Amino acid sequence: MAHDRDDLPTLVAQAGPLNGQRWVVQKTLLIGRDDSCDLIIQDRQVSRYHARLNIARDGVLLEDMGSKNGTHCNGQPVIEPVYLQDGDSIQIALAQQFVFLSSDATLPLELPDNEPAEAMPSRRLLRLDQRARRVWVGKVELLPPLSLSQFQLLELLYENPDQVVTRAQMIEVIWGQEDAVGVSEQALDALVRRLRDRLATVDVAHQFLITVRGHGLRLDNPPLQAKD
Repeated sequence: MAHDRDDLPTLVAQAGPLNGQRWVVQKTLLIGRDDSCDLIIQDRQVSRYHARLNIARDGVLLEDMGSKNGTHCNGQPVIEPVYLQDGDSIQIALAQQFVFLSSDATLPLELPDNEPAEAMPSRRLLRLDQRARRVWVGKVELLPPLSLSQFQLLELLYENPDQVVTRAQMIEVIWGQEDAVGVSEQALDALVRRLRDRLATVDVAHQFLITVRGHGLRLDNPPLQAKD
């Protein structure tokens, strides 16, 4: 039985040299630098045969082909093949980003500078696409994606604007209630330091994470126009 193209999964290129292009996934798609690949990314960070999308019984599988600089799905390294879900973000090394759509009919309207739709209404300096685990500072996306623990910490602060989040709350959210007892103060401090360092790579002038001594952290996320 023939499929309408709108019923087929689609891969859409965002940040990177292929920005704006899209491919209907109806067969295996090989991604890499080699001319024989279906999606060719001419960047030295990309391996000759970097990753591939395979059609499987239960959906579309993303597989890293043993690349040197890695493949990430929603900020997590792809070690074993992973089934893709609608809206998943795929990062090829630091060179190219894609979004996977389970049906072309779900393709969103194009947004300026690839900003996520849910992030735009807030018009804050720092914006999160919580579904795809993507972070923008102004119009610059934070790449490579944050680690899972870094994103969880930032997301917790982002969801509690202008509020102090205690150290106990941070530990419980990031490490889980069962493991929270064994987490040292040094481990949390190291995580906060790494997140600060990552945010500083795109905006060294603004301090997003404010320490409230004796209490915890709060997020200083001013309106976008405040940075003009």
